[in-house]
Amino acid sequence: MQSAVILFPGTNRERDVVLALERVTGKKPELVWHTDRTLPKVDLIVLPGGFSYGDYLRTGAMAAHSPIMQEVKARAAQGVHVWGICNGFQILCEAGLLPGVLMRNKSLKFICKSVTLSVENNQTDFTNLCEKGQNIRMIVAHGDGNYFADEETLKAIEDNNQVAFRYGENPNGSVHDIAGVLNKERNVLGMMPHPEDASEDYHESTDGRVLFESLAKALG
Repeated sequence: MQSAVILFPGTNRERDVVLALERVTGKKPELVWHTDRTLPKVDLIVLPGGFSYGDYLRTGAMAAHSPIMQEVKARAAQGVHVWGICNGFQILCEAGLLPGVLMRNKSLKFICKSVTLSVENNQTDFTNLCEKGQNIRMIVAHGDGNYFADEETLKAIEDNNQVAFRYGENPNGSVHDIAGVLNKERNVLGMMPHPEDASEDYHESTDGRVLFESLAKALG
């Protein structure tokens, strides 16, 4: 499985994602700067966490218009897998690759804590090694993780089984306890929790490793 990790000004979680991918696949991901307009031939594109453009204007809004995002959109339309984690999830929503939007946490405070997630859809390349309803633990670290969509969009998401993960104890006010969302084609996933921070033996949990292993199994 060949992968690429996109870097924006303010990205700060790329090293952890690279290490997690390299450990599972044995291949070092390509690092791609946001002003580039082309991507190497890859099976997976990851938009990692951080504070792209310092979260000015609105989280993910400026990064969504970076030159590389046109190529990310084109590759997603071709069926290439795209994974947005935390700030990456915000960017994917702002770019229109996923429905909904991430707003300020209900508490209006930055949250960094361990949370329990329920796997809502295990029939995806991101979750194929999980059990439906399985509880997994990961870290959240965000100020704008409150997922919102209008009622019509929410109904479509639920009817199409596009919710990948829900919070066991909702930390940020996300509607329907949504922690991760898929596109209709199931090749784009956005999630607020950090699986890369739950993948090493010295982490509090290694539950995030299963997502990297699921992708490696599905994409070779």
